[in-house]
Amino acid sequence: MKYQILGETLPVVICQLESGEKVITEGGGMSWMSPNMVMETTSNGGVGKALGRMFSGESLFQNIYTAQGEGMIAFASSFPGSIKAFEITPGNDMIFQKSAFLASEASITLSIAFNRKFGAGLFGGEGFIMQRISGQGTVFAEFDGHIVEYDLAPGQQIVVDTGHLAAMTASVTMDVRTVPGVKNILFGGEGLFNTYLTGPGHVWLQTMPISNMAHQMTRYISTGK
Repeated sequence: MKYQILGETLPVVICQLESGEKVITEGGGMSWMSPNMVMETTSNGGVGKALGRMFSGESLFQNIYTAQGEGMIAFASSFPGSIKAFEITPGNDMIFQKSAFLASEASITLSIAFNRKFGAGLFGGEGFIMQRISGQGTVFAEFDGHIVEYDLAPGQQIVVDTGHLAAMTASVTMDVRTVPGVKNILFGGEGLFNTYLTGPGHVWLQTMPISNMAHQMTRYISTGK
């Protein structure tokens, strides 16, 4: 499979497939395609895996598109942000924020990723359930705003405000700690908790979480400024 990602604020990934190649997306993920792409809707692994995908922010069913001859299919972002491609290999899983999965080769598996520590799920803003991507092949994810990347050495940490974690390699650990100081909590405007990411591994941070955008829009609608 060959692909290109076009656009900036509202990007799209266009995939060129050889005959017989397959791609998977969630319901409603396809934007346009050549007429020789054949769609099949499936639970893709049974009820258990379908429920797991639902709890990780995706739909119960997935659509598998197969090229009958050389084919083309495009998947567009559903909100302003970025589309990133990741090459997954066995034993090198990725963890995505909830609902980040856009499309992938058929050899990719999407499942639930529980945060290792209960507090991280309750208070971290990234959610108790995230998405684990495994298998072998290319996967496309959509993130909020622009993406900034950091490579963390063993034991190296970065502190992330709620919602800004887009993705990380599965080797990175995540924890949530209370913001120190009563004055900081009451008047700092940063909330009660920060997310601590510890290496080794790579992290992808997003500049404008969709939840922050929704909050700002709500304030504008309610106040008119």
